[in-house]
Amino acid sequence: MNLYTFCYGLIHWLVDLVNNLWFWLGGHLPGALGGFFTWAGDLAKSDLNISFFAILLEVLIMVIIALINVLNFIWIDRKWMGRMFDFYGPYYVGYRIGGWLQNLADGIKLFVKEIIVPKKADRLGFLLGPVIFVASSVAALSTIQFSPQFGVLTSGVDTGVPAGVLIAFAFFAIAPFSILVTGWSSNNKFTLIGGLRSAAQMMSYEIPMLLVVASVFLLSGSFSFVGVVGAQHSVWFFIPLFIGFLVFLTCIVAEVEIQPFDLAEAEAELVEGWTTELPGFRFGLFMMTSYMRGYIGGALVVTLFLGGWQGPSLIPAELWFLIKAYLVFLVIEWMRWSNMRVRIDQLLNIGWKRLMPLAVINLLIAVALKTMGWF
Repeated sequence: MNLYTFCYGLIHWLVDLVNNLWFWLGGHLPGALGGFFTWAGDLAKSDLNISFFAILLEVLIMVIIALINVLNFIWIDRKWMGRMFDFYGPYYVGYRIGGWLQNLADGIKLFVKEIIVPKKADRLGFLLGPVIFVASSVAALSTIQFSPQFGVLTSGVDTGVPAGVLIAFAFFAIAPFSILVTGWSSNNKFTLIGGLRSAAQMMSYEIPMLLVVASVFLLSGSFSFVGVVGAQHSVWFFIPLFIGFLVFLTCIVAEVEIQPFDLAEAEAELVEGWTTELPGFRFGLFMMTSYMRGYIGGALVVTLFLGGWQGPSLIPAELWFLIKAYLVFLVIEWMRWSNMRVRIDQLLNIGWKRLMPLAVINLLIAVALKTMGWF
């Protein structure tokens, strides 16, 4: 049984349960009112409507699982940073389980704070920017597939969403635009500089990243998660496309905008960058979403280069996928706390003068491998 079959059966059972009440009401109410209940019950039982709500339930389940993992990522980041800096700071909330509940306490503290809009800010952009940033990241989350059976499936067949990887990258690329809108609409020079840096960083690193993704699509012959992972049954793509793997990992760090590529925030020179004017609630959403994007980036690295959910059969495929995603996140955080922040000119030079040629070389390697019939 896959996730879609489970959700479809659950929705069908709930519809039948509610319809028993509705048809009973339709039979005991007079005239048009009774006819309305009967018509609504027949409409709810249609297969198209049940399939629609089953897919919505799948999305909800995937987002809830991802949010739990995001809390784990925040906890791991704090612990990992503390060990690297030899700091064992106090975690008063949930200290018996390593301070995991401190994440919830910090979130509650931020979410109950007052929402303040700067007097001279562009109100529409200031309100819509965070909404677009969070919504696009959540939409990208919903496309991630843990196994052929566990993901947002459109039918009972374990094929996943067609072009699911492309859809994930499309949603993933929206965030820098929302950062630019938020930085400009805040009417603050620091937020504006942070937003412009984010736009420049996006253009410098998305092009080599997409060239690397094109090489993976070329070898796998598929745009879906199931197709890309299935093409790695004999060898994971990070072996023949090792150059592309390094380029993609670097671009993901830049896309998530963490050190050494966190020029959009750069608290040492821009206060808090594009988040300077954001109050507690919105700042909390942005902080949570930044870790969420780190989770998405790790999941994409695992899918494209590390064999996805493939592994020994002793461990469930979904658990293998999560283990690999956590390991990639640890590597990213290790890079974050081990490197100094680069200057903006260095950041652009790395993207255009280093990663772009390497991405082109990686694409040529993929073309050569495909031409020789190795994949």
